[in-house]
Amino acid sequence: MMLAETGAPAWSWNLLADVHEMWSYPFMLNAFRAGAVVAVVSAVVGWFVVLRRQTFAAHTVSVVAFPGAAGALLLGVSAVYGYFTLCVAAALVLAALRAGGDHEESALAGTVQAFLLASGFLFTALYRGLLEGPQTILFGTFLGITSAQVTLLTVVGALVLAVLAVIGRPLLFASVDPTVAAGRGVPDRALSVGFLVLLGAATAEASQITGTLLVFALMVIPAATAQVLTTRPALSLALAVLLAFAATWLGLTAAYYSPYPLGFFVTTIAFAGYLLALGRRSLREVLGRRGAVPAAVREVTA
Repeated sequence: MMLAETGAPAWSWNLLADVHEMWSYPFMLNAFRAGAVVAVVSAVVGWFVVLRRQTFAAHTVSVVAFPGAAGALLLGVSAVYGYFTLCVAAALVLAALRAGGDHEESALAGTVQAFLLASGFLFTALYRGLLEGPQTILFGTFLGITSAQVTLLTVVGALVLAVLAVIGRPLLFASVDPTVAAGRGVPDRALSVGFLVLLGAATAEASQITGTLLVFALMVIPAATAQVLTTRPALSLALAVLLAFAATWLGLTAAYYSPYPLGFFVTTIAFAGYLLALGRRSLREVLGRRGAVPAAVREVTA
């Protein structure tokens, strides 16, 4: 149950007082800390996902997080272990399938997605102690995030970012021009496998905030928005992190003062940013075309 349903929190329009009141609860501090870690890791990994056109792989891994968490609860262990186990396992399976070609990868992955999603609903039906049914896992919540979970998310996030820092340059090269990168001796297959494992770990992290269905949005939308705004890699990556961070923290604030799922707010805010970025690009293209016409007329008359 969200706090807004009890009538406890109320927006006062005094920003400092509202933030102080919201952060006076330890579970909200944990939620914001976890959200910060998840936002940074998701944005960095998602930036490479969009660049490498592997959004289908990201969607597959995010879907299998649901049966992983539900199955872990059914076995009597923390959902965190289910998230990480099945997400990383799915990433390894996708890496193995890439050798079979895109058609085989898509067909088999889609089939397994459907089966595992159905299995997840079966697990939630068998486990009757799940908070508010499957929607908590599917759409996320800020309730129940413990200090131990924040520590685990921080450690895993730091490891993911550290590995990306090591392989980032050759991974960028292989993503932009795989043919030339292969000719230069860049181990594209090893990089692909390693990146998919990092994708699985990042998805398992983000699922605990946004839910398994909407983690795909947090991982893809900020990165896509940043790449619409600029083609410069460093600036685009920094923008993706900033946008994901803003969407997560604003979503947490909105969810605290309302009865609606956290994942809905995070996704809506991120999507609004994407629409604004597309509108800005379209406006610049229109203005550029209008400016080009008088210039062409001047050249002809001259």
